[in-house]
Amino acid sequence: MRVLEVASEATPFAKTGGLADVAGALPAALGRLGCDVTLVIPAYREAFAKGLSLEPTGIEFEVPIGTRRSAARILRCRRPESPATVLLVANDDYYDRPSLYGGAEDFPDNAERYIFFSRAAIELACRLEKPFDILHCHDWQTGLVPAYQKLLFADTPAVANARTVMTIHNMAYQGLFWHWDMLLTGLHWRHFNWQQMEFYNQLNLLKTGIVFADAVSTVSPTYAREIQQGPGGCGLEGLLASRADVLTGIVNGIDTQAWDPGSDPHIPRPYGESDFEQGKYAARVALAARLGHAAPDSRPLVAFVGRLVNQKGVELVIELLGRMAGGGRAHFVILGTGSPPYEDALRRVAAAFPGTIDLVLGFDEGLAHLVQAAADVTLVPSLFEPCGLTQLYALRYGSIPLVRATGGLVDTVVDTDPDTLRDGTASGFVFQGFDALALEHALVRALDAHADRELWRGLVRRGMRQDWSWDSSAREYLRLFERTCAVPPARVD
Repeated sequence: MRVLEVASEATPFAKTGGLADVAGALPAALGRLGCDVTLVIPAYREAFAKGLSLEPTGIEFEVPIGTRRSAARILRCRRPESPATVLLVANDDYYDRPSLYGGAEDFPDNAERYIFFSRAAIELACRLEKPFDILHCHDWQTGLVPAYQKLLFADTPAVANARTVMTIHNMAYQGLFWHWDMLLTGLHWRHFNWQQMEFYNQLNLLKTGIVFADAVSTVSPTYAREIQQGPGGCGLEGLLASRADVLTGIVNGIDTQAWDPGSDPHIPRPYGESDFEQGKYAARVALAARLGHAAPDSRPLVAFVGRLVNQKGVELVIELLGRMAGGGRAHFVILGTGSPPYEDALRRVAAAFPGTIDLVLGFDEGLAHLVQAAADVTLVPSLFEPCGLTQLYALRYGSIPLVRATGGLVDTVVDTDPDTLRDGTASGFVFQGFDALALEHALVRALDAHADRELWRGLVRRGMRQDWSWDSSAREYLRLFERTCAVPPARVD
């Protein structure tokens, strides 16, 4: 099967979030399953700065943008560790910038930048040697690809018989733009209507992709259900419910080479499920030294690693610390960066309990690995979470995840209770309401379980042996692609 993956970012070339992890890992995993995969991304300044070998392909063409034409130059990167072909769309006016989408505010021409990219991606597909079976598009930045395939390229052999799959990574980001940006797309104004591309008199690129794609997926089964009703659908719940027959949830995988306690260069002693206690203790010693302590605290270590934003439930963590840090039952470490008000509130609560709370503000990949290795419990109390990777890293490193029952968190963590302990499915602790008292109650349950060493060892080993690799997720995507190819393409009026 020939698959064209189209994404606005991908590791190791350029990254702002989890989308890049997916687009970076999925093509290689599909390749290992026998697919012929090509990944297309923009050639950002960041990609050139990585020192990767980017070479010209000799493919150059112009892309119509409204009444103008902009040049696209195609580069290739050969990656020995991946069987997938990686092609980059270069245009310095659009992509030679200090960040991908903008800083504190988005770039004012983001609509034009990704209209150009979507059109360039499908124009490129038409210039490659073999036709594609699947055009797999990720998030709003590529939402025009299914529309272009159905409306402008329906008679072009290279893509005419392909099926399009639109993957939603986060409904909160939809690519909403001024209605006059519709002129830049080259599509007829009749498609700017409430059933196709218009959303409250704005151009909605994510909606466009959902409408015109043959199939729609998102990053967990529960999130697929949540977005079919408010508030999860962020205004598009009716549209998504109308496409429920072709909407699938597939949990993201993790990079099991980068996140492997058996070979992780960021931790002092590699370990597996048979010797995790020794490995985690060595990590506790190293973390204590890194944080300026003479020795590790003997209390259970509870960690939060992530962005300090509302979505991640940081206000619940702050209230939890105020309520529990003085009780002496646990030591807490917080690693992250984000909203200044949350950072200030965490500084205050950490200063109030200096022997119990360690706060590190900033992003440090190596320290994140060390914290997961050292921790007994990892908190993921998100307001919403399409998939989530932190809980999957925690399981792999033997840090029991404590999560709220939302999105991919509830799909990947099974609450510990007498029934799940008896049937061998328990892997963490789950709470329901977005409430600090519910979080506290779940943590108390976790700390009580930690006191039972045999019970805790069983939880850790069960989590560590679970397969959350991209190979597992890729098999689900391949089944989705096969189902989509087996039915006629969606009709467009």
